[in-house]
Amino acid sequence: MFREMRRIRQLLPEEDTAAVMERCSNGVLACFGDNGYPYAVPLNFVYFNGKIYFHSAKEGHKIDAIRRNPRVSFTVIDEDIIVSEEYTSYFRSGIAFGEARIAEGDERLKAFAALVNKYAGAQPEEARQRVITECNQSYIIAIDIHHITGKEAIEFVEAR
Repeated sequence: MFREMRRIRQLLPEEDTAAVMERCSNGVLACFGDNGYPYAVPLNFVYFNGKIYFHSAKEGHKIDAIRRNPRVSFTVIDEDIIVSEEYTSYFRSGIAFGEARIAEGDERLKAFAALVNKYAGAQPEEARQRVITECNQSYIIAIDIHHITGKEAIEFVEAR
């Protein structure tokens, strides 16, 4: 169902791909947008319990696209070092394919807590909990991953 990577030597092992997803603080969600155009939007996220979670307004282009067709892809770039003398960059990235849905109940609370903890920095625990329990104006969207893969520059492969 999903294509195999053409440059198979650059394929990241599954555990390294998971680590890339855990490290990154932003990614790009791609969906089917309006009028046949793709819609790709950068956003903050958390990779938690083998799923990708992010928050969303309850109205707008992103949520309309997900409701119309829940199949999405999500891409992150973990590293991208420009090497000007080689006219390239050394990179490491991950991409997930799956179906997006609105998380509810206990899943919503746990995923929201994971998001808050990832981005809260030095905020006190009381403030974190207040945000989690009192925020009702946004959805928490889950991406149930059907396929995930990572890739890195051949130079990183050869350095291992």
